[in-house]
Amino acid sequence: MKTKASSFIASAVFLVLVTCAAILEGCGGSSSNKTPPPPPPGIQKIKHIVFIIKENRSFDQYFGTFPGADGATSGTTSTGKVVTLGTTPDTMPYDIGHVWEDAHLAVDNGKMDGFDLERNGNVNGVMMPYTQMTQAGIPNYWAYAQYFTLADHMFSSLEGPSLPNHLYTVAAGVTGVFTKTMQTLSVITIPVDSANAGNHDWGCDADSTTTVSVMDSSGKITGQPGGPAAQYPCLDMNTIIDLLQTANISWRYYAPGGSDVDDAADAPNGYQWDALNTVNHIRNNKTLWAPPYIAPDTQFVTDAASGNLPAVSWLVTGDLSEHPPASTCAGENWTVQQLNAIMNSPDWSSTAIFLTWDDYGGFYDHVPPPGIDQFGLGARVPLLIISPYAKSGFISKTQYEFSSFLAFAEKRFGLQALTLRDANANDMQDSFDFTQQPLAPLLLSPRTCP
Repeated sequence: MKTKASSFIASAVFLVLVTCAAILEGCGGSSSNKTPPPPPPGIQKIKHIVFIIKENRSFDQYFGTFPGADGATSGTTSTGKVVTLGTTPDTMPYDIGHVWEDAHLAVDNGKMDGFDLERNGNVNGVMMPYTQMTQAGIPNYWAYAQYFTLADHMFSSLEGPSLPNHLYTVAAGVTGVFTKTMQTLSVITIPVDSANAGNHDWGCDADSTTTVSVMDSSGKITGQPGGPAAQYPCLDMNTIIDLLQTANISWRYYAPGGSDVDDAADAPNGYQWDALNTVNHIRNNKTLWAPPYIAPDTQFVTDAASGNLPAVSWLVTGDLSEHPPASTCAGENWTVQQLNAIMNSPDWSSTAIFLTWDDYGGFYDHVPPPGIDQFGLGARVPLLIISPYAKSGFISKTQYEFSSFLAFAEKRFGLQALTLRDANANDMQDSFDFTQQPLAPLLLSPRTCP
């Protein structure tokens, strides 16, 4: 396993990383100093952008059997055997490995044949990565896909797990200055607390015994000979929050615990997926790390239903995030509740919702991710684009990643790109028709779970 992962890293073509000039300037830099163009016609109808980020599902795992989509119902294992994808149980017996090493083993330089080599990829002959849901298992997600837009070439931004991919949803990158060592390095995996690995303390308020594996500018990673030391998971980088603040555009990040977590070790599940708690100049800013900017995920329904959503918002949750082994049905019911709140509100007519999953979760996908830099792209994940102006019944074949969310927001509000990632990302406008008769809300009912 280590040999295959190491050979992938050694053979990768690394791009030049931008060095941070100062902590508050962050990393990655802007792609240009030119004044951004005004918003394109039509997109100005969107006054509220909502990013809902759930957990750990590949495209083939949820929509591999969706009519007209680029899906698969069989996959190849590391032995060369082609197996039919089985049915994923609603509640799984265990999680599947999907960290940096697992993901590179699974993708295997584009062969897409190493998913059984992941942690728990083959447990006594049961290969959970080679399973998928059908319409019967996630009927409401399929209903959204049939009525709004489904993207079948949406990729995670990094070939790895949650934290670095969540950082792309706010910063279009994973390179930053780590505040304890002042080193410019890149996050590639999730933090681990050596004293208590079960803690949900991933960010700047984590226990001192918590570290995250990183990559240096030469491409070496923690654990390799000559690689960088693991770092405390508190860093600084440019984020779209900084751009929104400067432009006086409202925003809010909804996550379990909100801004009221005093001891990260006791934080609720899902707090770790608040990407902003890893960004030092936001997490440790008394103004920004407080209402109205940081709010508990339970507040989203109230804000949405009352027409109190900001211009840009992020929403993550914990036990209902669909992160295995948790129930898919319960997670889908939670999503329906959030979307119904928006669709029943006065904001529906001016909202664009991007519902996605943060990484592939170890599940099989047959499409090799494009190698655009040393971090990714990673395996495909589902993306539903939900709006009165989303093309109805449309399957987008355009390549997207999490930086595409930022590109859309930047185009809408005339903001400068943060990095080359969001500057070059397809901004998803091709999945909208701002001249069409606006789509009516699609109000769905939660279902009884198995």
